[in-house]
This record gives sequence, C-alpha cells and structure tokens, in this order.
Amino acid sequence: MSVNVNTVYQRVLAITNKEQRGYITPQEFNYLANQAQLDIFEQYFYDQNQFLRIPGNDTEYSDILSIIEEKISIFEKTNTAVTGGTTLPSDLYRLGSVIFNGAEAESISQKDYIYITQSPLAQPTNDFPIYIRDNAGIKVYGKNAAGALEQKTSGVTCNYIKEPTDVSWAANNVTGTYNASNSVNFELHESEETDLVVKILSLSGMILKDNSLYGIASGEDVKNSQEEKS
Repeated sequence: MSVNVNTVYQRVLAITNKEQRGYITPQEFNYLANQAQLDIFEQYFYDQNQFLRIPGNDTEYSDILSIIEEKISIFEKTNTAVTGGTTLPSDLYRLGSVIFNGAEAESISQKDYIYITQSPLAQPTNDFPIYIRDNAGIKVYGKNAAGALEQKTSGVTCNYIKEPTDVSWAANNVTGTYNASNSVNFELHESEETDLVVKILSLSGMILKDNSLYGIASGEDVKNSQEEKS
C-alpha cells in the first residue's frame, strides 16, 4: 500500500495551525511533498550500500537490509522494452540488467569497446551480448547472420528502478475540499508516513520562515534515522 496524500497533508496542516506557525497552501505542499518523497527514496540506496557491509540477522521481519530492499522493490520494473534497442524508459532512475533475446548483456566502457572490436576472440555474440551506455541511451551489440558485429535495434529489454511518480494534493474546484480522483498519492511504502510528515514540516519551516519548526522537525528526522539504523 502507498501513503495517502490527504492524510499527510492534514497532519502537516494540523501541526502548523496548532502552533499558529502559518498556512501551507496546496501548491506549496505539493512542492514540499515531492521533495520529501525524493529525499526518502534516494536515501534508500545510500542505506542499502551501508548495510550491505554489515552482517544481517536471522529475524524474518527485522533485518534492515531486507526492509530497505522491500521498500525499493515498489519501484522495480522488469522486462521493459528498450525502444529501438537504444532509448531507455523516461522514468528510469537506476538501470539494472540489459537483456537481448533472453541473454543478459555485459556493460562495457567505450574504451573497452574499441579493444573488443579489434579482437575477434573477444567480440560479443548473441548469447553473450555487450552494451555501452551514453547520454543518448544504450547500444547493444551481438552478431548478425553472417557472424559480423552488429548493433541490435530490437529484442532489447531492461530491468530498472523507476523514479517515484509526482505527488499531488488536488482540491474540488467548487468546494475547495480534497478531491481524491484528481490527487496522486505517495508511492513510498506505507511505513514512511511519519517520516514524510516530519520531512515536510522541516521544509515548511523554511517557507514559513520559522526556524524553530525547521529545527524541531530536523531533530525528529535525525532521531528517526538513528533509531532505524541502531
């Protein structure tokens, strides 16, 4: 399940209004919500790298690395077509494996490609393809029917981590109340609801020019992070 955008918005409003710190407009909230979601999302990969170096535990529901990977799995997409064999998906955040007709391609540098093309024994085949990534996308190489090196323009798929979809709290044009059908919820795991509220409050402190709100929320954010990693 995802995190309901209205639940988070109402909690943020309740806290800021209770303390008479000012009002966060829907437009401001949406901007802050997307920044908070992206901050939490990107932190997964730093935490994953950190905990990969630390032995886990045998407890089924409390191994930190498993929890992080569960949260990341929400954004995993598999067997996605690479248009023309070169154009990667527009929502790509991190590229995983590149596959040509069921065979995983090896990622190489442009420098390595030059060496490979000059060595007949090192050249790729359709069973052992290679690919190069650049600003335009990727280039996958195997062999053609005559056994010559060939760039593949079809049959290429990839596995990847997508970017989170933009969050949006939308109001009814007449009443100004929450419009669920036109709103977009957070994509993050439901366990991130509290962290989202805290991060948005921290960011709200800068908009409301309230250093105390920023400090309180930032302190709570640090506390939560330390508890999760302890």
